[in-house]
Amino acid sequence: MKRFETIHERAIERKGGAEALAALLPRVLSHHELVAIADSRYLSMMAKGINQAGFHWQVIENKWPQFEEAFFGFDVEKLAYLPDNAWDAYLFDPRVVRNWQKIEAVYKNAVFMRELAHEHGSAARFLADWDVDDQFGLTQFLKKNGCRLGGMTGALFLRRMGNDIYLLSRDVVLALQHAGLEVADQPTSLKDLKAIQSCFTQWHQETDLPYSHLSKIAAYSVGENYGSEYILERMGED
Repeated sequence: MKRFETIHERAIERKGGAEALAALLPRVLSHHELVAIADSRYLSMMAKGINQAGFHWQVIENKWPQFEEAFFGFDVEKLAYLPDNAWDAYLFDPRVVRNWQKIEAVYKNAVFMRELAHEHGSAARFLADWDVDDQFGLTQFLKKNGCRLGGMTGALFLRRMGNDIYLLSRDVVLALQHAGLEVADQPTSLKDLKAIQSCFTQWHQETDLPYSHLSKIAAYSVGENYGSEYILERMGED
């Protein structure tokens, strides 16, 4: 495996210097900041990611205030106890995407988060307390216990919330392969995912950089070298 220093140096060169690269890295919140986030915001971000899958992301982004209104600000307790006929009514509500799988996911994830909150004080605390060196375990937990949170969706909503987490975008996987890791182009097997976790853990120990920064820097070291202005415009997407 390549040391991360080599990857970092290439990303710095491609982005025009260390300062320019640093400006493109996502903010990682502290444990205290993450715990303070209301569970409604986590449920909202889950729902946004699920609804953006298969749609133009900006369309959903522009419509999001209507989603917030329709789903009562994503109040976890309220949604978890909403009667069946209220959920059926969303199929005719123009404020949301009228797709039953996406509507049902809001309900199921509200129930999921309510259960976490009852057991751990809040879902936000549960997620913030998860060992940062075990993203593999966290994403598997979300896939198994949440609704439609497998693949990139679970990791992406956590990244957007400020949790320290790597994403397996096409460029990140390419960077891993260039570093000497033998994984599929679209890694989904437990073997590949565990190998990726091991690689990121090694890089984290080498550099003491957050996992979010490691994956972004890795992505910027390969692939299409987009300009900083273009990237900054799209930073909300990943």
